[in-house]
Amino acid sequence: MKQFSKLLERMAVGMLLLGSVGMMGSMFLATADVVGTKFFSWPVPGALEITESTMVLIVFGALAFAQMRRAHIRVEILYGLMGARMEAFMDAFTHFIALVFFGLLAWQAFGEAQYGWEIREATSGSVRFPLYPARWILVFGTALLLVQLAIDVISDVGRIWSGARVLPAMPPDSAATSGQ
Repeated sequence: MKQFSKLLERMAVGMLLLGSVGMMGSMFLATADVVGTKFFSWPVPGALEITESTMVLIVFGALAFAQMRRAHIRVEILYGLMGARMEAFMDAFTHFIALVFFGLLAWQAFGEAQYGWEIREATSGSVRFPLYPARWILVFGTALLLVQLAIDVISDVGRIWSGARVLPAMPPDSAATSGQ
């Protein structure tokens, strides 16, 4: 299980890095488009289409990594006042609901990605940009999230029985600064 978690973490970090590269590329492309449009009356062809597809990579590339770090937004008004078992139950419940929601999303996204691949779906703008790669990225990012959510549900159920509290994830660079 430890090796599987390491592999999952590497894939999630890879998707996060890919999303970061996509964000940088999208940022430079948008800047070039604005400068080209405002100063030279010459926009970058296909900037909108590329940026739209890159957004899928940015968002769905980071979901599994954020889940591994338990870094998704949540309201902790009551959560912090509960005992360890109740916190574990609340985590298990929310992770299970997320598992169902993202499972349905992945199921529908898979069908759309298959269809997009079959018809070689592309934009109809000035530049024909393929849409099916972004659909497959959505499926892959959601699948990684689903695996992590399943691991978290199992872990949370175990915490319900043991009464253990979840340890907050340590940021990647803090291990070097804490002397470990």
